[in-house]
Amino acid sequence: MTTRLNVSLEGRGYQILVGSGLLHGIGRFVRSVTNAPKIAVVTNPVVEKLFAKIVSASLKNSGFNAIPVRVPDGERHKSLRTMEKIYAGLLKGGFERSDAVLALGGGVVGDMAGFAAATFMRGIDFVQVPTTLLAQVDSSVGGKTGVDFLGGKNMVGAFYQPKLVVCDLDAIKTLPKREYLCGLAEVVKYGAIKDAEFFEWLENFRKDILKGDVAALERMVKISCATKARVVENDEREAGERALLNFGHTFAHGIETALNFKKLKHGEAVAIGMVVAGRLSARLGLLDKKSAERLEKLIASFGLPTALPRGLTPAKVWAGMAHDKKFLSGKTRFVVIDRIGRAFVLEGITKQDVLSACG
Repeated sequence: MTTRLNVSLEGRGYQILVGSGLLHGIGRFVRSVTNAPKIAVVTNPVVEKLFAKIVSASLKNSGFNAIPVRVPDGERHKSLRTMEKIYAGLLKGGFERSDAVLALGGGVVGDMAGFAAATFMRGIDFVQVPTTLLAQVDSSVGGKTGVDFLGGKNMVGAFYQPKLVVCDLDAIKTLPKREYLCGLAEVVKYGAIKDAEFFEWLENFRKDILKGDVAALERMVKISCATKARVVENDEREAGERALLNFGHTFAHGIETALNFKKLKHGEAVAIGMVVAGRLSARLGLLDKKSAERLEKLIASFGLPTALPRGLTPAKVWAGMAHDKKFLSGKTRFVVIDRIGRAFVLEGITKQDVLSACG
């Protein structure tokens, strides 16, 4: 059974498909949203080995001329240099404005492929086919695209909505355990900022989630995608409510930058960032200590880190956060919570409060 979730944006709306075995019908799904004769399948070597044959065959059966465009695997390759390779692949393949791009992979692939689609010939059709849990529940939905630049996370990019998002739950089954757990960090985020009932469900069904129970996985992805879709509908370009999705992410970006995008994966940095954000909320008297501990306990129960890696000091994280877009105005802006399920943005938090929360 395939669930269809709508992202309602005037003139730019699209559907998110969630179900099992969807990659086998990807050509039919994509053909329903674009008449493109040619489609670039942007992917990395790891994902290509797993899914490229299935996807390419389905696309060709639906009349597409599917051309692979390969990018290196990993956050450190999310750069303008890699973007040049994508553009070169599109030019070499003879792509025109009437053609399309399909992102087959995790968040890095999706962000770069989307940015390429947004900027190549001033914009061509784009489809997201996320293959990681993190990408399915977060980065594939909402139209944020871009690359890192000079130490700044996603510093260069564009808002560019896809024509379709296809989340095949079977793809998640192929993930290494560490990658799967990283996706759970973003799932916890939705409960923490928007849905106390969902947060409680995550606590109660932790064992099913960890063993990859199909029913639990399907519910988890559907609720996460639906939550993000509603936020994006209300605030497409992050002028207000969408900023809440950055819960834990300002700290996470500081951690990633301080570590030069090595040692920790994005989801692991987000997990630590949410724990710090919870502690900061408690330190400021907004959140009761028990709720902060509850957040940390859930994150830890999913096998995710809750403390800074050895050798990484709060001061280094603060310095790393200076590269974050949210600091460019000269004000410190953090997403905090005053209870599980309700978040808001707070400005003017002192450096000492931040450092203490990190410690």
